[in-house]
Amino acid sequence: MNLSPKQSALVDALRSNGVTSSPVTRAAIAEANVALGKSASVPSWILHDDSRRAGRGLFHVPEVAGGEAPAPAPVERVQAEPAPVVQTTTPEPAVCDTTLAMTGGESTSLIPSKMGTYVPFGHFADLDRIVASRLFYPCFVTGLSGNGKTCMIEQVCAKHKREFFRVNITCQTDEDDLLGGFRLINGETVWQDGPVVAAMKRGGILLLDEIDLASHAIMCLQPVLEGKGVFLKKIGQWVKPAPGFQVFATANTKGKGDESGKFVATSVLNEAFLDRFPVCVEQEYPSMATEKKIIKKVMSSLDCLDNEFASNLCKWSDMIRKCYFEDAVDEIVTTRRLVNICTAFSVFGDKRKAIEMGVTRFDDATKEAFVSMYEKIDAEVAEAVEAETAVDPAEAARFNLTGANYDNKDTVKNMGAKWDPSSKTWYVTGDQYRDNPGAWDAFAPEAVQVESLEGQECPF
Repeated sequence: MNLSPKQSALVDALRSNGVTSSPVTRAAIAEANVALGKSASVPSWILHDDSRRAGRGLFHVPEVAGGEAPAPAPVERVQAEPAPVVQTTTPEPAVCDTTLAMTGGESTSLIPSKMGTYVPFGHFADLDRIVASRLFYPCFVTGLSGNGKTCMIEQVCAKHKREFFRVNITCQTDEDDLLGGFRLINGETVWQDGPVVAAMKRGGILLLDEIDLASHAIMCLQPVLEGKGVFLKKIGQWVKPAPGFQVFATANTKGKGDESGKFVATSVLNEAFLDRFPVCVEQEYPSMATEKKIIKKVMSSLDCLDNEFASNLCKWSDMIRKCYFEDAVDEIVTTRRLVNICTAFSVFGDKRKAIEMGVTRFDDATKEAFVSMYEKIDAEVAEAVEAETAVDPAEAARFNLTGANYDNKDTVKNMGAKWDPSSKTWYVTGDQYRDNPGAWDAFAPEAVQVESLEGQECPF
């Protein structure tokens, strides 16, 4: 067998990796394929050639040792007698109500309720027109976390009183989860439509949430995204979408993976799959004015309305987002996190505590930076912090001489002050200061409670 240039390149890559004999493992072939700048998989000219299969995970590639490709086994053709035609009747499978299952048996409708705290923004108007048109027009909604993508679609459905079928996608979501399968219910094996099929039959709105976490199994939705229906091979049934059926998908990426490390496990989606979404919209965070309306409504619903706090929160989040997009910080405060801070404020009634609880998830440096940024905006919180951290001079263990400098270093040194090299500050002990406070007042003493009392002679 004469190898093509691409096939020969793979053989050469295997040899370069030290493979000199056949059979070759799947992992070795995948590694060689990656070395050629391709995916970590076995090429089809090996994978689909039965003569090259040597066992589970093993393939014949004699070319690495200078041999010839194995000849395909001859196929014996046998003239088969036509099977007699038997007229049979396929019984209809027992079917479980999917909507009742999705609502825990509590409701026969999936129309969401309107949120009293919701404020339309971003692409709400665009999605509103798509749903109102009742045309089949799949839409891919992308954007950073916590900016209202899913909530926007839900509230569009609530406005138009349309049933909302939300499916949270993971890397383990498969055809059985989406299209349906047999379930054991009350001791009987019955067919249960998946949420995709249920939405199609009822002309509902299907949301594929976090679709960029999906595996290749999501490709079973190809015919659904074409609006042509889908064949349920397990029960031999063809399902066509009812009028009004619509598909939305949300993701933190655009289906091309993530290199930032923020959205772990997101995958690169098949281009043919992505191409079946005729429109993609990118949802941004709300403007400061819109976000202020959201926060005020949330606070009012929690009976903790504080107009000044709401305004300061929005200024704070806007400042952090600008820093984030300029790569000055690695984290961001989302609209969802602001809502969580409002909830904490309603519970504890303490602004600073609510802020700290909202940013505790971040590393210590980021947390301190975000709290400090808020203190610069809200003077009330800054004053409270200053009051909390103030040290009583009568109890202070040490006084830093903030007014001591190079010109008067000899004076304070002769008076008994010590030098702290870590903070580059002259200081005296609490007892030294309290014995003669008037002598030290000229050097702007600052009461300190916890810093070390181990100093050294000044090196200059």
